[in-house]
Amino acid sequence: MRKLSILGSTGSIGTQTLEVCRNNPEDFEVEGLVCGSNTDLLYEQIIEFKPLIASVNSEQKALELKKRLPSDIRTEILSGHEGTITAATLPEADTVVGAMVGISGLEPTYRAILAGKDIALANKETLVTGGDVIMPLVKDKGVELLPVDSEHCAIWQCLWGEKKENLDRILITASGGPFRGKSRKDLQDVTLEKALAHPTWKMGGKVTIDSSTMMNKGLEIIEAHHLFGVDVDHVDVVVHPQSVIHSMIRMRDGSVLAQMGKPSMILPIMVALYYPERGPRLLEEFDPFSAGCNDLTFEKCDMEVFRLLKTAYDCGRDGGLMPTVMNAANEIAVFSFLSGKSGYLDIERTVLTVCDKMKGRVSSSNKMTVEDILATDKEARIIAGEILNK
Repeated sequence: MRKLSILGSTGSIGTQTLEVCRNNPEDFEVEGLVCGSNTDLLYEQIIEFKPLIASVNSEQKALELKKRLPSDIRTEILSGHEGTITAATLPEADTVVGAMVGISGLEPTYRAILAGKDIALANKETLVTGGDVIMPLVKDKGVELLPVDSEHCAIWQCLWGEKKENLDRILITASGGPFRGKSRKDLQDVTLEKALAHPTWKMGGKVTIDSSTMMNKGLEIIEAHHLFGVDVDHVDVVVHPQSVIHSMIRMRDGSVLAQMGKPSMILPIMVALYYPERGPRLLEEFDPFSAGCNDLTFEKCDMEVFRLLKTAYDCGRDGGLMPTVMNAANEIAVFSFLSGKSGYLDIERTVLTVCDKMKGRVSSSNKMTVEDILATDKEARIIAGEILNK
Protein backbone atom coordinates (compact mmCIF):
# COMPACT_ATOMS: atom_id res chain seq x y z
CA MET A 1 0.00 0.00 0.00
CA ARG A 2 1.29 3.46 -0.91
CA LYS A 3 0.67 6.19 1.65
CA LEU A 4 0.29 9.51 -0.14
CA SER A 5 0.70 13.17 0.57
CA ILE A 6 -0.81 15.13 -2.32
CA LEU A 7 0.51 18.64 -2.95
CA GLY A 8 -2.12 20.37 -5.08
CA SER A 9 -5.05 18.14 -4.16
CA THR A 10 -7.79 20.39 -5.58
CA GLY A 11 -6.23 20.84 -9.02
CA SER A 12 -6.68 18.64 -12.07
CA ILE A 13 -3.94 16.13 -11.21
CA GLY A 14 -4.78 16.15 -7.51
CA THR A 15 -8.46 15.39 -8.00
CA GLN A 16 -7.69 12.61 -10.48
CA THR A 17 -5.13 11.14 -8.07
CA LEU A 18 -7.87 11.02 -5.45
CA GLU A 19 -10.14 9.36 -8.00
CA VAL A 20 -7.54 6.59 -8.31
CA CYS A 21 -7.43 6.33 -4.50
CA ARG A 22 -11.22 6.28 -4.31
CA ASN A 23 -11.41 3.35 -6.71
CA ASN A 24 -8.56 1.43 -5.08
CA PRO A 25 -8.84 1.97 -1.31
CA GLU A 26 -6.97 -1.25 -0.61
CA ASP A 27 -3.90 0.08 -2.44
CA PHE A 28 -3.69 3.71 -1.29
CA GLU A 29 -4.07 5.70 1.89
CA VAL A 30 -4.18 9.50 1.86
CA GLU A 31 -2.12 10.99 4.70
CA GLY A 32 -1.73 14.63 3.63
CA LEU A 33 -3.51 17.14 1.40
CA VAL A 34 -2.35 20.61 0.32
CA CYS A 35 -4.35 23.14 -1.70
CA GLY A 36 -4.04 26.77 -2.70
CA SER A 37 -7.37 28.41 -1.94
CA ASN A 38 -10.22 26.04 -2.89
CA THR A 39 -11.20 25.21 0.67
CA ASP A 40 -14.71 24.09 -0.30
CA LEU A 41 -13.29 21.21 -2.31
CA LEU A 42 -10.57 20.58 0.27
CA TYR A 43 -13.29 20.29 2.91
CA GLU A 44 -15.01 17.55 0.89
CA GLN A 45 -11.69 15.75 0.41
CA ILE A 46 -10.96 15.85 4.13
CA ILE A 47 -14.41 14.46 4.97
CA GLU A 48 -13.96 11.61 2.49
CA PHE A 49 -10.29 10.65 2.97
CA LYS A 50 -9.66 11.80 6.56
CA PRO A 51 -5.94 12.62 6.14
CA LEU A 52 -3.69 13.23 9.11
CA ILE A 53 -3.03 16.80 7.98
CA ALA A 54 -4.33 19.28 5.42
CA SER A 55 -2.90 22.66 4.52
CA VAL A 56 -4.13 25.76 2.69
CA ASN A 57 -2.18 28.85 1.66
CA SER A 58 -4.11 31.41 3.70
CA GLU A 59 -4.01 31.33 7.49
CA GLN A 60 -7.46 32.90 7.58
CA LYS A 61 -8.90 30.26 5.25
CA ALA A 62 -7.27 27.57 7.37
CA LEU A 63 -8.99 28.91 10.50
CA GLU A 64 -12.35 29.05 8.71
CA LEU A 65 -11.88 25.49 7.43
CA LYS A 66 -11.00 24.23 10.90
CA LYS A 67 -14.21 25.70 12.30
CA ARG A 68 -16.31 24.03 9.57
CA LEU A 69 -15.04 20.52 10.13
CA PRO A 70 -17.16 18.14 12.22
CA SER A 71 -15.79 17.35 15.67
CA ASP A 72 -15.16 13.71 14.79
CA ILE A 73 -12.69 14.67 12.01
CA ARG A 74 -9.22 14.63 13.54
CA THR A 75 -7.35 16.10 10.56
CA GLU A 76 -4.85 18.76 11.64
CA ILE A 77 -5.31 21.96 9.62
CA LEU A 78 -2.15 23.89 8.72
CA SER A 79 -1.41 26.88 6.51
CA GLY A 80 1.17 28.59 4.36
CA HIS A 81 4.64 27.49 3.36
CA GLU A 82 5.21 25.73 6.67
CA GLY A 83 2.07 23.66 6.19
CA THR A 84 3.16 22.63 2.69
CA ILE A 85 6.60 21.54 3.89
CA THR A 86 5.04 19.61 6.77
CA ALA A 87 2.85 17.73 4.29
CA ALA A 88 5.82 17.10 1.99
CA THR A 89 7.88 15.57 4.78
CA LEU A 90 5.12 13.82 6.71
CA PRO A 91 6.64 10.72 8.37
CA GLU A 92 3.51 8.63 7.75
CA ALA A 93 3.61 9.19 3.95
CA ASP A 94 6.00 7.26 1.72
CA THR A 95 5.08 8.97 -1.57
CA VAL A 96 4.54 12.66 -2.34
CA VAL A 97 2.42 13.57 -5.37
CA GLY A 98 3.85 16.85 -6.70
CA ALA A 99 0.92 18.54 -8.44
CA MET A 100 1.43 22.17 -7.41
CA VAL A 101 1.51 24.85 -10.11
CA GLY A 102 4.78 26.49 -11.13
CA ILE A 103 8.02 26.86 -9.20
CA SER A 104 6.08 26.66 -5.95
CA GLY A 105 6.57 22.90 -6.23
CA LEU A 106 10.38 23.04 -6.19
CA GLU A 107 11.21 23.45 -2.51
CA PRO A 108 8.53 21.02 -1.22
CA THR A 109 9.79 18.39 -3.67
CA TYR A 110 13.38 19.02 -2.62
CA ARG A 111 12.45 18.71 1.06
CA ALA A 112 10.40 15.57 0.40
CA ILE A 113 13.38 13.89 -1.28
CA LEU A 114 15.63 14.87 1.62
CA ALA A 115 13.08 13.15 3.87
CA GLY A 116 13.36 9.96 1.79
CA LYS A 117 10.02 10.15 0.00
CA ASP A 118 9.31 8.75 -3.45
CA ILE A 119 8.04 11.50 -5.77
CA ALA A 120 5.19 11.13 -8.26
CA LEU A 121 5.93 14.30 -10.20
CA ALA A 122 3.38 16.19 -12.29
CA ASN A 123 5.02 19.58 -11.77
CA LYS A 124 7.22 20.34 -14.79
CA GLU A 125 8.75 23.45 -13.29
CA THR A 126 10.45 21.53 -10.49
CA LEU A 127 12.83 19.90 -12.98
CA VAL A 128 12.91 22.80 -15.46
CA THR A 129 14.29 25.10 -12.77
CA GLY A 130 15.88 22.64 -10.37
CA GLY A 131 16.75 19.54 -12.34
CA ASP A 132 20.47 19.97 -11.69
CA VAL A 133 19.75 19.86 -7.96
CA ILE A 134 16.85 17.40 -7.85
CA MET A 135 18.19 14.57 -10.03
CA PRO A 136 21.52 14.09 -8.16
CA LEU A 137 19.60 14.24 -4.87
CA VAL A 138 17.18 11.53 -6.05
CA LYS A 139 20.17 9.29 -6.79
CA ASP A 140 21.91 10.14 -3.53
CA LYS A 141 18.83 9.41 -1.42
CA GLY A 142 17.89 6.27 -3.35
CA VAL A 143 14.28 7.33 -3.87
CA GLU A 144 12.06 6.93 -6.94
CA LEU A 145 11.13 9.88 -9.15
CA LEU A 146 7.99 8.71 -10.98
CA PRO A 147 6.93 10.93 -13.91
CA VAL A 148 3.21 11.63 -13.99
CA ASP A 149 3.24 14.07 -16.91
CA SER A 150 1.55 12.23 -19.79
CA GLU A 151 4.44 12.60 -22.23
CA HIS A 152 7.20 11.75 -19.78
CA CYS A 153 5.27 8.80 -18.41
CA ALA A 154 4.99 7.54 -22.00
CA ILE A 155 8.73 7.97 -22.62
CA TRP A 156 9.50 6.31 -19.29
CA GLN A 157 7.36 3.29 -20.17
CA CYS A 158 8.98 2.97 -23.60
CA LEU A 159 12.39 2.91 -21.91
CA TRP A 160 11.54 0.11 -19.48
CA GLY A 161 14.00 -2.71 -20.12
CA GLU A 162 16.05 -0.69 -22.63
CA LYS A 163 19.72 0.24 -22.24
CA LYS A 164 20.32 3.97 -22.02
CA GLU A 165 23.12 3.85 -24.58
CA ASN A 166 20.67 2.51 -27.18
CA LEU A 167 18.46 5.61 -27.02
CA ASP A 168 18.86 7.86 -30.06
CA ARG A 169 16.07 10.47 -29.81
CA ILE A 170 13.02 11.36 -27.77
CA LEU A 171 9.93 12.38 -29.70
CA ILE A 172 7.52 14.35 -27.52
CA THR A 173 4.05 14.59 -28.99
CA ALA A 174 1.88 17.70 -28.80
CA SER A 175 -1.76 18.23 -29.70
CA GLY A 176 -0.82 21.61 -31.18
CA GLY A 177 -3.23 23.39 -28.86
CA PRO A 178 -6.06 25.68 -30.01
CA PHE A 179 -3.88 27.61 -32.46
CA ARG A 180 -2.38 24.78 -34.49
CA GLY A 181 -1.90 25.94 -38.07
CA LYS A 182 -2.39 29.61 -37.24
CA SER A 183 -0.14 32.41 -38.49
CA ARG A 184 1.57 35.17 -36.50
CA LYS A 185 -1.16 37.53 -37.66
CA ASP A 186 -3.83 35.19 -36.28
CA LEU A 187 -2.27 35.41 -32.81
CA GLN A 188 -2.47 39.21 -32.57
CA ASP A 189 -6.04 39.37 -31.27
CA VAL A 190 -6.30 36.13 -29.31
CA THR A 191 -8.81 36.31 -26.46
CA LEU A 192 -8.60 34.48 -23.16
CA GLU A 193 -11.64 32.41 -24.10
CA LYS A 194 -9.99 31.21 -27.31
CA ALA A 195 -6.67 30.47 -25.58
CA LEU A 196 -8.43 28.34 -22.95
CA ALA A 197 -10.33 26.29 -25.54
CA HIS A 198 -7.95 23.33 -25.70
CA PRO A 199 -9.10 20.79 -28.29
CA THR A 200 -8.12 17.64 -26.36
CA TRP A 201 -7.19 18.04 -22.71
CA LYS A 202 -9.04 19.55 -19.76
CA MET A 203 -6.39 21.22 -17.61
CA GLY A 204 -5.87 24.15 -15.27
CA GLY A 205 -5.58 27.68 -16.66
CA LYS A 206 -1.78 28.00 -16.47
CA VAL A 207 -1.09 24.70 -18.22
CA THR A 208 -3.76 25.39 -20.85
CA ILE A 209 -2.25 28.75 -21.76
CA ASP A 210 1.22 27.19 -21.87
CA SER A 211 -0.18 24.60 -24.27
CA SER A 212 -1.56 27.32 -26.53
CA THR A 213 1.84 29.09 -26.75
CA MET A 214 3.72 25.75 -26.97
CA MET A 215 5.69 26.75 -23.89
CA ASN A 216 4.30 23.58 -22.37
CA LYS A 217 6.39 21.59 -24.84
CA GLY A 218 9.37 23.82 -24.16
CA LEU A 219 9.15 22.98 -20.47
CA GLU A 220 8.76 19.29 -21.33
CA ILE A 221 11.92 19.33 -23.48
CA ILE A 222 13.99 20.60 -20.55
CA GLU A 223 12.23 18.20 -18.18
CA ALA A 224 13.04 15.28 -20.50
CA HIS A 225 16.69 16.37 -20.56
CA HIS A 226 16.87 15.98 -16.79
CA LEU A 227 14.71 12.87 -16.45
CA PHE A 228 16.31 10.81 -19.19
CA GLY A 229 19.84 12.22 -19.40
CA VAL A 230 19.75 13.50 -23.00
CA ASP A 231 20.62 16.95 -24.25
CA VAL A 232 17.76 19.11 -25.52
CA ASP A 233 18.89 18.76 -29.14
CA HIS A 234 18.04 15.07 -28.94
CA VAL A 235 14.43 15.87 -28.05
CA ASP A 236 12.00 16.68 -30.87
CA VAL A 237 8.44 18.00 -30.69
CA VAL A 238 5.98 16.20 -32.95
CA VAL A 239 2.53 17.75 -33.38
CA HIS A 240 0.00 14.92 -33.21
CA PRO A 241 -3.51 16.44 -32.96
CA GLN A 242 -5.30 13.14 -32.28
CA SER A 243 -3.44 12.77 -28.94
CA VAL A 244 -3.49 8.99 -29.25
CA ILE A 245 0.29 8.52 -29.16
CA HIS A 246 1.55 10.18 -25.98
CA SER A 247 5.23 10.15 -26.96
CA MET A 248 7.84 8.02 -28.72
CA ILE A 249 11.49 7.09 -28.54
CA ARG A 250 13.82 6.19 -31.41
CA MET A 251 16.56 3.68 -30.76
CA ARG A 252 19.99 3.71 -32.41
CA ASP A 253 19.00 0.82 -34.72
CA GLY A 254 16.10 2.91 -36.06
CA SER A 255 13.33 1.22 -34.09
CA VAL A 256 10.62 3.59 -32.84
CA LEU A 257 8.66 2.71 -29.71
CA ALA A 258 5.42 4.52 -28.90
CA GLN A 259 3.01 4.52 -25.99
CA MET A 260 -0.65 4.87 -26.95
CA GLY A 261 -3.90 5.31 -25.08
CA LYS A 262 -6.86 7.51 -24.38
CA PRO A 263 -6.11 11.18 -23.65
CA SER A 264 -6.64 10.89 -19.88
CA MET A 265 -4.35 11.63 -16.96
CA ILE A 266 -5.79 8.74 -14.96
CA LEU A 267 -3.51 6.25 -16.71
CA PRO A 268 -0.15 8.03 -16.16
CA ILE A 269 -1.13 8.67 -12.54
CA MET A 270 -1.80 4.96 -12.08
CA VAL A 271 1.39 3.91 -13.89
CA ALA A 272 3.42 6.09 -11.50
CA LEU A 273 1.63 5.11 -8.30
CA TYR A 274 1.59 1.36 -9.01
CA TYR A 275 5.16 1.18 -10.32
CA PRO A 276 6.82 -1.31 -10.71
CA GLU A 277 3.53 -3.21 -10.95
CA ARG A 278 0.49 -2.52 -13.10
CA GLY A 279 -2.79 -1.57 -11.45
CA PRO A 280 -6.36 -2.44 -12.44
CA ARG A 281 -7.96 -0.74 -15.44
CA LEU A 282 -10.17 2.26 -14.62
CA LEU A 283 -10.69 3.60 -18.14
CA GLU A 284 -12.65 2.11 -21.00
CA GLU A 285 -10.60 -0.23 -23.17
CA PHE A 286 -8.55 1.45 -25.85
CA ASP A 287 -10.23 0.83 -29.21
CA PRO A 288 -7.84 1.08 -32.18
CA PHE A 289 -10.84 1.15 -34.52
CA SER A 290 -12.46 4.21 -32.94
CA ALA A 291 -12.83 7.47 -34.84
CA GLY A 292 -9.80 9.13 -33.30
CA CYS A 293 -7.50 6.32 -34.41
CA ASN A 294 -8.56 6.10 -38.04
CA ASP A 295 -6.23 8.83 -39.23
CA LEU A 296 -3.15 9.48 -37.11
CA THR A 297 -1.15 12.47 -38.37
CA PHE A 298 2.18 14.06 -37.46
CA GLU A 299 3.40 17.59 -38.16
CA LYS A 300 6.38 19.80 -37.35
CA CYS A 301 5.82 22.71 -34.99
CA ASP A 302 6.35 26.09 -36.65
CA MET A 303 8.81 27.82 -34.32
CA GLU A 304 8.48 31.06 -36.28
CA VAL A 305 4.86 31.19 -35.13
CA PHE A 306 5.38 29.65 -31.68
CA ARG A 307 8.60 31.42 -30.76
CA LEU A 308 8.59 30.38 -27.13
CA LEU A 309 9.43 26.84 -28.18
CA LYS A 310 12.64 28.11 -29.76
CA THR A 311 13.35 30.12 -26.61
CA ALA A 312 13.00 26.96 -24.52
CA TYR A 313 15.54 25.14 -26.70
CA ASP A 314 17.93 28.10 -26.35
CA CYS A 315 17.55 28.25 -22.56
CA GLY A 316 17.88 24.48 -22.34
CA ARG A 317 21.18 24.67 -24.24
CA ASP A 318 22.40 27.50 -22.00
CA GLY A 319 21.48 25.49 -18.91
CA GLY A 320 22.29 26.71 -15.42
CA LEU A 321 19.82 29.33 -14.26
CA MET A 322 18.48 30.38 -17.68
CA PRO A 323 15.56 27.91 -17.61
CA THR A 324 14.63 29.46 -14.24
CA VAL A 325 14.65 32.92 -15.81
CA MET A 326 12.48 31.75 -18.69
CA ASN A 327 10.04 29.96 -16.42
CA ALA A 328 9.66 32.89 -14.01
CA ALA A 329 8.97 35.36 -16.79
CA ASN A 330 6.47 32.99 -18.35
CA GLU A 331 4.60 32.44 -15.07
CA ILE A 332 4.24 36.18 -14.45
CA ALA A 333 3.14 36.85 -18.03
CA VAL A 334 0.66 33.96 -18.16
CA PHE A 335 -1.02 34.93 -14.89
CA SER A 336 -1.18 38.54 -16.10
CA PHE A 337 -2.97 37.36 -19.24
CA LEU A 338 -5.28 35.08 -17.24
CA SER A 339 -6.27 38.03 -15.04
CA GLY A 340 -7.04 40.21 -18.06
CA LYS A 341 -4.21 42.67 -17.40
CA SER A 342 -2.24 42.03 -20.60
CA GLY A 343 -2.56 40.62 -24.10
CA TYR A 344 -1.75 37.19 -25.46
CA LEU A 345 1.43 38.14 -27.33
CA ASP A 346 2.62 40.01 -24.23
CA ILE A 347 3.45 36.56 -22.85
CA GLU A 348 6.01 35.96 -25.57
CA ARG A 349 7.29 39.55 -25.50
CA THR A 350 7.85 39.41 -21.75
CA VAL A 351 9.67 36.07 -21.77
CA LEU A 352 11.97 37.06 -24.63
CA THR A 353 12.78 40.45 -23.08
CA VAL A 354 13.53 39.05 -19.61
CA CYS A 355 15.74 36.32 -21.07
CA ASP A 356 17.66 38.90 -23.11
CA LYS A 357 18.11 41.16 -20.07
CA MET A 358 19.33 38.41 -17.75
CA LYS A 359 21.40 36.28 -20.11
CA GLY A 360 25.06 36.66 -19.20
CA ARG A 361 24.15 37.86 -15.71
CA VAL A 362 23.13 34.48 -14.34
CA SER A 363 25.16 31.32 -13.89
CA SER A 364 25.35 28.81 -16.72
CA SER A 365 26.90 26.27 -14.35
CA ASN A 366 24.98 23.32 -12.96
CA LYS A 367 26.58 23.97 -9.56
CA MET A 368 23.66 25.73 -7.89
CA THR A 369 21.44 25.49 -4.85
CA VAL A 370 17.70 25.79 -4.32
CA GLU A 371 18.42 29.21 -2.77
CA ASP A 372 20.21 30.31 -5.98
CA ILE A 373 17.25 29.18 -8.05
CA LEU A 374 14.68 30.96 -5.89
CA ALA A 375 16.73 34.18 -5.84
CA THR A 376 17.02 34.16 -9.64
CA ASP A 377 13.32 33.37 -9.95
CA LYS A 378 12.47 36.38 -7.76
CA GLU A 379 14.67 38.73 -9.79
CA ALA A 380 13.22 37.54 -13.10
CA ARG A 381 9.67 38.01 -11.79
CA ILE A 382 10.39 41.60 -10.79
CA ILE A 383 11.78 42.39 -14.24
CA ALA A 384 8.82 40.67 -15.93
CA GLY A 385 6.38 42.70 -13.83
CA GLU A 386 8.15 45.92 -14.77
CA ILE A 387 7.93 45.04 -18.47
CA LEU A 388 4.22 44.24 -18.25
CA ASN A 389 3.46 47.45 -16.34
CA LYS A 390 5.08 49.71 -18.93
